[in-house]
Amino acid sequence: MDAVTERRLFEGMQAEQTRKEPPQGFPELAVIPGARYTDPAFLALEMEHLWKKSWLYCLHEDELPRPGSFRLWRKTGSPIVVIRGKDNEIRAFYNTCRHRGAPLLEDEAGETKGFFCRYHGWTYDLEGALTAVRERRDFPNFDPKCFGLARVRCEKLGNWVFLNEDPDAPPLIEAMAPMPDHWKDMQLDTLHHIHSSSFDIACNVKVLLDAFLETYHLKSIHPQTVDRFLDSRGSHHVLYGNGNSLMVTPHRREGWEDPGAVGMPVIDTAPEIFARQNASYNFYPNLVTPVAATGIPILTFWPKGARQMTVDVHWFGPEGSQGHELWRTRISNFERILEEDTQFAPHIQESVESAGFKGIYLSYQERRIYHWHEELDRRIGPENVPPELRIEPLLADHCTAA
Repeated sequence: MDAVTERRLFEGMQAEQTRKEPPQGFPELAVIPGARYTDPAFLALEMEHLWKKSWLYCLHEDELPRPGSFRLWRKTGSPIVVIRGKDNEIRAFYNTCRHRGAPLLEDEAGETKGFFCRYHGWTYDLEGALTAVRERRDFPNFDPKCFGLARVRCEKLGNWVFLNEDPDAPPLIEAMAPMPDHWKDMQLDTLHHIHSSSFDIACNVKVLLDAFLETYHLKSIHPQTVDRFLDSRGSHHVLYGNGNSLMVTPHRREGWEDPGAVGMPVIDTAPEIFARQNASYNFYPNLVTPVAATGIPILTFWPKGARQMTVDVHWFGPEGSQGHELWRTRISNFERILEEDTQFAPHIQESVESAGFKGIYLSYQERRIYHWHEELDRRIGPENVPPELRIEPLLADHCTAA
């Protein structure tokens, strides 16, 4: 992160702490229709145009340690295998035989020397090329080169691997802007995978994701935890293109350090904004990461249906973090905070489905939620969204260039 950007973030927090009202000229946000969280037809549009066409975090390179190491990935409903090739490159393919669609790998994770279809015996190498076809004589004019496994786009930032089922999507590095530039001093290539866990919640995925796009709830939901050290009134939000955003929240006391992180290995080149304050990014649509000098946790939010979702929590730290005794305490404390965030989610889902709920009325400091929904309509195409469910585009002039 360059010095000018960092200084503006510090100045933004100071301005938030002293303002008496929203900035002059900021628009009154329109009500977000509640049916965007419940309507089956709208959620189908969301799956088709958002989840199937976005860059989504998959795994860390540490999770595929050797050539032939693989993992199955089904977050969007598609069966995808992510595998390290003999050349050490990581690739992704649909786990689907090109003959009649049978699965090729059946274990969730493991190691293999290639892909073999147990239905009819077609065989592929680690790079997805078709290498053997049983009864080849019965396939006249057959060219094996035309029947390799179907690729899924697979790109990396540091050692993080992302997938996108849209062959026409912009490159990952463009979609993530400005995060790659902001994180250039965070030594992403050297971070190790520490721990991952998953939690199933009975609500629409947006119900919980919304909570991680604002700090308005801290005093109510986290009075004995997060609110004790973060000043929500100083929370400064920056909106970027592609739906991405940043929320920087100052500590209540200057020089405050997380007691659970004291003594842990640190990224010694981390900018001060990450080392001394709380900076939380949303890489659209579903990745939230509060970047810190002691490491980077990534939360990813996944739909499992209209009323069910999963949140995955992944931890990454610098050299020396793996096996460090303090990580267990840090993860435990974070999961306690996450439990506070999720406690009302099923009840909120009940409420948004009731006749008493007409829509979401947002404040200025909840504008990241409105920004998120604006981007959703852009990706679906406003003309494809039913008129009664559309979001009025209001924030384009309030976005910062990456």
